Amino acid sequence: MNDSIAYYSDPYFKVFKVPQWRATLYRFLSVKLWGNIPSPTQRKISRLYSSVYDKPISKHIIKPYIRANYSDKQYLEKFKPPFGKTEFESFQDFFIREFREMPTNSSDTVWPCEGLLCDVGKIRDIATTKVKCDERYVHTVFGVAKGEIPRDYTFTNVFLHNKNYHRIHAPVTGTITRIQHIPGDLVILRPWIYKQNPSLPAFRNERVNIDITDSHNRVWYISIVGGPAVGTIELPEKIRIDATIKQLDEIAMFYLGSTCCIAAPKHPCFHQKNTFVEVGASY
Repeated sequence: MNDSIAYYSDPYFKVFKVPQWRATLYRFLSVKLWGNIPSPTQRKISRLYSSVYDKPISKHIIKPYIRANYSDKQYLEKFKPPFGKTEFESFQDFFIREFREMPTNSSDTVWPCEGLLCDVGKIRDIATTKVKCDERYVHTVFGVAKGEIPRDYTFTNVFLHNKNYHRIHAPVTGTITRIQHIPGDLVILRPWIYKQNPSLPAFRNERVNIDITDSHNRVWYISIVGGPAVGTIELPEKIRIDATIKQLDEIAMFYLGSTCCIAAPKHPCFHQKNTFVEVGASY
């Protein structure tokens, strides 16, 4: 890897070993109870919950949160408040923090986000998922027709914990060839409660899909998936169809919770399932 800094983030990420009985219970609560509430109601509840973190008083959570969640106590020095602010005015400001200096990497392909690589495999090997009695294939995550994504492409799913950096960047330089919003549910994202099917939420949750065609005319399919308490998935103004995008340009931002799925023409070179990835690291 040719990263300019070994780690911009705190690379510690615990993969929770949830007992089967507890995972079954959590899945039931997430999918069968919360998941059967109408999606508009889920979004209203999520917006109400997330609004707490927009209040000025919530900024007092930031320092205790950093002490509890990061081994690097100077972690916040690597970032700046969003939207040109001079200070973090709420916890939400911390959540959507910006890099003071973007990572640099000479590799042609990099990771677009930070988090736990909870699922990886060839498109041809990804099992179907049943959603409300409907059998869904991996292409449904990205909102394309069956067979459009080549079978030898690699599917990856990066789970962004609340502690992770929550902006998504372009993995390659290229042209944006498709933008799609898919309404859906907001079931819990934590992969360890779904055991052998950690990507289940990506098959059913609300998401924004962005395709980037690189200089070799290969399409990189990116699906930005929301979860409970995600009030918004926001795209920068310049992200539009036919726009030219440079590697590591920002393409999306989450307001609380998320996961990012990719269907890529190459397999990750340095990472495997249940390892930590970060923005700008070689893909």
